[in-house]
Amino acid sequence: MAEFTMELNDEQKEVRDWLHGFAADVIRPAAAEWDEREETPWPVIQEAAKVGIYSLDFYAQQYFDSTGLGIPMVMEELFWGDAGIALSIVGTGLAAVGVLANGTEEQIGTWIPQMYGDANDVKVAAFCSSEPDAGSDVASMRTRAVYDEAKDEWVINGTKTWATNGGIANVHVVVAVVDPELGSKGHASFIVPPNTPGLSQGQKFKKHGIRASHTAEVVLDNVRVPGSCLLGGKEKLDERLARARERARKGGERVKNAAMATFEASRPAVGAMAVGTARAAYEVALDYAKTREQFGRPIIDNQGVAFQLADMRTQIDAARLLVWRASWMAINGKPFTAAEGSMSKLFASETAKKVTAQAIQILGGNGYTREYPVERMHRDAAIYTIFEGTSEIQRLVIARTLSGMPIR
Repeated sequence: MAEFTMELNDEQKEVRDWLHGFAADVIRPAAAEWDEREETPWPVIQEAAKVGIYSLDFYAQQYFDSTGLGIPMVMEELFWGDAGIALSIVGTGLAAVGVLANGTEEQIGTWIPQMYGDANDVKVAAFCSSEPDAGSDVASMRTRAVYDEAKDEWVINGTKTWATNGGIANVHVVVAVVDPELGSKGHASFIVPPNTPGLSQGQKFKKHGIRASHTAEVVLDNVRVPGSCLLGGKEKLDERLARARERARKGGERVKNAAMATFEASRPAVGAMAVGTARAAYEVALDYAKTREQFGRPIIDNQGVAFQLADMRTQIDAARLLVWRASWMAINGKPFTAAEGSMSKLFASETAKKVTAQAIQILGGNGYTREYPVERMHRDAAIYTIFEGTSEIQRLVIARTLSGMPIR
């Protein structure tokens, strides 16, 4: 088990500097254009693939970094560049984590490479969990998967929403209900291979922020997938459902479902995204405050501005430390006994919203225009308190974990 440290090693620093250079030289110059176009920035993803940033090997190296700091370091630097483009680059990772968290070794080896493609033929993947009537309330999920024993196939019907890369993905990972009587405990995850009949893109959403990231509905109409596409396999699912039924009969402890396992693994990474956006806005505001003069002196000479910047930096550093702690705990198998993963996501998300708003205030009228990037950063930051568990859900998870009570 790696010791917890607040210092990156030499190799990590080299990777961080490389990522920072890519974010500064490739992502930032393209950010405003793709935000306006509201389209997937395929040329930037292609460039990331060419240099090795968008690849299975690179993310595997960072994911299995024994310090746990590889993934949060990647997320912070890329999202420092631009949140929308960065999400297009890393969005495949959520589907990959879904397979890593729930799949067999064979499924991991078969499907994750197909999610990325290669530098000459870039692919993306989508994780499909939320539904029009089931976002935070996963127990209300309506997408159904029914097993056809004669053909060893699962038949999936339903509509997913808010899916990053939904409909344009090469591989979709879909969470569906297999036992409605068990509520959220009766869910399972499925791989939907490329070009599977019955899967189509529904509405593509025009969003407030992260507009370079494709977000859409995914419609599943009698989608048939082989039994081998059930993540974890049928035997493991049957055992889990049997335990859930027995615990439900006895009123026993909660059983985690497939979607929650994915979200728990990814929450510190989302926190790192928020840290990157907050840091970017803070740096713009700091530079502006040092050069913008009013009443014959730089505005940072005013305590009202200087104290805001001091608070912004303090909150960013505190958020990063919470993210790093949770990431280290996760990779080293330390249980989140105080919901540390949710803590990191909650604090970092709220920090990003607050810091980006303060950056606009410091820039004044300039901050409200698209001539400066902080208004885009503020729009982007709004998503962090919403996706992969709202701030309210994070507080609920933390409160339940600390109290042991079924708080509603």
